[in-house]
Amino acid sequence: MRIGRYLIVFVFIMSLIITFGKRGVIDNYAMKEQLSALKKTNHDLVLENRDLKKTIMLMRSDLQYIEVVARNDLGMVRKGDLVYRYQTR
Repeated sequence: MRIGRYLIVFVFIMSLIITFGKRGVIDNYAMKEQLSALKKTNHDLVLENRDLKKTIMLMRSDLQYIEVVARNDLGMVRKGDLVYRYQTR
């Protein structure tokens, strides 16, 4: 009878340790969630790096792409282009 009580207490304590302890069930679930978030971030960075590599290759070799970037991003104009300025009051 006394051994049964100790056994029940022992099993209860062990189940608490397995569930809530370090590297327990709850900690394992949180680590899986963190791992999936890190994998998604890593995948997004790989895609961004791929796009940046394509842009670098275009900037090194394609003169038309360089012209488009200079016109759109830097506001440059070619000789002979008409420039219109709008003023707001």
